[in-house]
Amino acid sequence: MSDDRWQTVLVLGGIRSGKSAFAEALIAGAASVLYVATAVGGEDDPEWRGRIEAHQRRRPQSWSTEETGADPGRLATLLADAKPDDTLLVDDLGGWVAALLDPARQPNDDEADVAALAAAVRSCAGRVVFVSPEVGLTLVAATPVGRAFTDALGTTNQALAESCDRVALVVAGRPVWLKGADVSDLSENSVAMPTAVAPQPVTPAPATLDSATTDSATLAPTALAPAVEPAAPQLVAPAAEAEAPAPAAVINEPTQQLPTIGGLVAIEPGMDLPMPDSDAGPDARDRLAGVDFAGAGLGALTEAVEFAAGTQGTTIPRAWTSPRVLLISGSHAGGAAAGDDPADVERRVAEVEHGEGVLSRLAGQAGADIAVLRVAAGGAMEDGPVIDDAAVEVALRQGWRLAEAAADAGRDLIVLASIGVGTDAVATAVSAATTAAEAAALLPRVLRPGGFYDDEAWMVRCAAIRDTLHRIRQESRGAKDILRELGGADLAVATGALLGAASRRLPVLLDGPLGIAAALVARDIGSQIRHWALLPDDGGVELVRQGADVLGLQSVLDLGLGLGEGANALAALPLLRTAIGLAAAAPVHPAMLAEPGDGGLTDLLAPNDDEPADDGAEPSDDDGDYTEPTPDGPGPATTGA
Repeated sequence: MSDDRWQTVLVLGGIRSGKSAFAEALIAGAASVLYVATAVGGEDDPEWRGRIEAHQRRRPQSWSTEETGADPGRLATLLADAKPDDTLLVDDLGGWVAALLDPARQPNDDEADVAALAAAVRSCAGRVVFVSPEVGLTLVAATPVGRAFTDALGTTNQALAESCDRVALVVAGRPVWLKGADVSDLSENSVAMPTAVAPQPVTPAPATLDSATTDSATLAPTALAPAVEPAAPQLVAPAAEAEAPAPAAVINEPTQQLPTIGGLVAIEPGMDLPMPDSDAGPDARDRLAGVDFAGAGLGALTEAVEFAAGTQGTTIPRAWTSPRVLLISGSHAGGAAAGDDPADVERRVAEVEHGEGVLSRLAGQAGADIAVLRVAAGGAMEDGPVIDDAAVEVALRQGWRLAEAAADAGRDLIVLASIGVGTDAVATAVSAATTAAEAAALLPRVLRPGGFYDDEAWMVRCAAIRDTLHRIRQESRGAKDILRELGGADLAVATGALLGAASRRLPVLLDGPLGIAAALVARDIGSQIRHWALLPDDGGVELVRQGADVLGLQSVLDLGLGLGEGANALAALPLLRTAIGLAAAAPVHPAMLAEPGDGGLTDLLAPNDDEPADDGAEPSDDDGDYTEPTPDGPGPATTGA
C-alpha cells in the first residue's frame, strides 16, 4: 500500500456529480497515468463526441489511453499486468457493464466476469481509481434490458466496494467517504489523500547527500587554491506548530538524459533541460473560469495555480506539501561587504542551525526542512577573480546535488534562501554585468539594525561594483566567467541548484537578490530554468523586480515583505497553497452544468461538432456517465438529468 494508505479507490456518483474530476484530482500528482476507456458506441453522435473531446482536453499529455469496450475482459488483464509504479484510472464501470451485457457476447457468465474483476482489483500491484455511476437512486428502469443493466451495475459496484481500499460518493461536486477514511485522515471536501504526520526529525549529521561525491560545499576563496572537499550541508527540521501532510512522491522522475563527463553531469551552456507542460497551465487558468467562486476568483493568485499546474503536468494541481529550504551562507570581501556585520550574519545562520529565528519558525509552519550550506569566503571582486575555475565547477555540482537530494527525499518544492556578507552588492554586480542595467539603480540601500540606512556604506558598495565592472569590461561574460570573476561560491551553488531542480522537474520559489542573480546566470546555461521558478513577492527591491522582468517572471503578490531572503517566500507560501487547494476543491458553477440547448454557459463553451473526434478516449463523469444497452446493442445513454 502507498504512503498515503490507499492503493485502490472506487469513486461513485450520479450524472454530472463531479465524480470524474474528483477521481482525476486523486492522481493529479502521478508522473503518468493509463486512462482506461470502457464504453463503446456513439461514433455517429456529435454531442457524444463533444463530451469525449471535452474529457480529452482536460487530461495531461503525459497520460495514455487504453480502450476495453470491445473486450471487457481486458480490464482484468490490465490490472493484473500493472506494476507497483503504475497508476490507472478506469472511467467508468458503467461502460464496462454495458459492454459486458452486449447481446453479441451472450450467452455469457456475467457474474463470473464481475468476480474476476474484483479478484484482479485485490491483487493489483499498481494504484487504481475506478469511476462508476451510482444508478441505484433513480427509478426502476421501465425495460427489461434497463433493469438488467441496473442490477448488473449495482452488483459490480458492491463487489468493487468490497475489494477497494477506499470508497467515495460524490454529490454535487462534494466527496463523502464511505470506506477507508475518517475525520482525522480527510476533510469532507478533501481532494488529495495525504497522511497527517509531523516533519521527520533530522539529526545535524549531514547524511542526505551522496557520500561518494567530491563536490565541495566550502570552496576555495581569495587565494584561488584548488577546491577541497568540505563538510556537507546540515539539515535542520524546525519544530512545526501544526501537523503537516506527508510528502507526496510526485517529484521522483529521473533527470532526463544529459551529457556527462567522468560520470558527472556536464554543466555547460546549452543544456537541454525539461520544460513544464505547456498546455496544463493555460488549461488550469481556463478551468478557473467555470469554478463556483462568488466573485472574480483568485485574482493574482491565479498565476500560482497556473505555475503549479504546468510544473505538475495537470489541470488540477495539488498544493505543495513538502518544501525544502536551501539556505546558502557565503561571505564576500572588499567593498561589497561594507555595512554588513559578519558576527550578526553568523548569529542568524547559527539560529537557523538550532531551529530558531524567523526563517525556522516560518519553515516549521510550512512543514519544510532546511538544508544549511556554508561556503568559504570569496575575494574582493574589484581586485580580481573571487574563486578559480575548479571551485566554480565544484560549486555548480554541489548545488545540482542539493536539488537532486531534495527530489530524492520526496520534496515537492525548493525555497532558495540566503544569509551572507556582501551578497546584495555581488548580486547587483552580476545583474548589471548580465543585463547591462545601471548598477546604482539596482543596488539596495544598506539597512542597519535600528531601522536606519547607512548611505556611506551604500556608496562604498557602489564604488566596488563600478570598479569591478570596469575591470571585466573586456573579459568574456559567459555564465562561468561571471561566477569566477564576480559571483563566488554561494552564487555558483545557487545556480547549480536551479539547474538541478529543473532537471528533476522540481519547482523553485525565488526570493531576493541571490536567487534572481543566480537565475540570470543559470538561464545562460539552461534557459528552461525560468519556467520552473516562481517569484511570490519582490519585496519592493528594484534589483529583484528588474531581474525578474528580464527572466520573464512576474511577482505574484505585492506585499513588500522584508523578512530576509527565503523568509519572504515562506511567509507567502500559505496563501499560495490556499489558492491552489481552492482551485482543486471548489466545485463547478451550476451554470456550467446546464444541459446543451438550455442557453447556459455550456452552449457558449460547447466544442465544434465539425472537429474530428480523437480516437480512443471516452469519458464518463459528469458529462454522461454510462452506456446503457439496447435490444440492438449498447449505445450512448439518453437517461440522466
